[in-house]
Amino acid sequence: MADMPGFIAVETGNDSDLPLAIAWALPDGRIKHTLIQPDDDWLDDEFNELSGYSLEELHSFGASPLDVIRELENDHFNATLFTAGISGDEAALARLFDTYGIDPFVELAPAESLYPALLAGEWSRARNELFGEMGLEPMRPEHEVEVMLHLHQRLNGE
Repeated sequence: MADMPGFIAVETGNDSDLPLAIAWALPDGRIKHTLIQPDDDWLDDEFNELSGYSLEELHSFGASPLDVIRELENDHFNATLFTAGISGDEAALARLFDTYGIDPFVELAPAESLYPALLAGEWSRARNELFGEMGLEPMRPEHEVEVMLHLHQRLNGE
């Protein structure tokens, strides 16, 4: 299998940029994902914005924001990563990096830009259909990345 593009997705709190979980694809098609331990400064008025997670769950099973940044750096330093929802993912990643005063070392681009031959909206329709076929949930980052990987293979005849 040829190297896969770097796909990424970030789950956030309801209507916020509070990063709760993250997933990204490695060049070999494997997916890394984790919950994110919220920084204390993130929880001021967003305590109820945890999208069904409990604080205990995030602290027990999540990685620290700095560990997430380090892992992402190890896998995708100075890379362009492709996302289905660029503005939300960009805001959530900015929050991760801003917590430590670190300049982002990845750039985000819309996943559909990988397929210039597709008509407008065609990638989104195919993505939505694939979620249904695979029985996956669009808001879970590991499912988002898995669907983007499968869609990439399908669109490239792999």
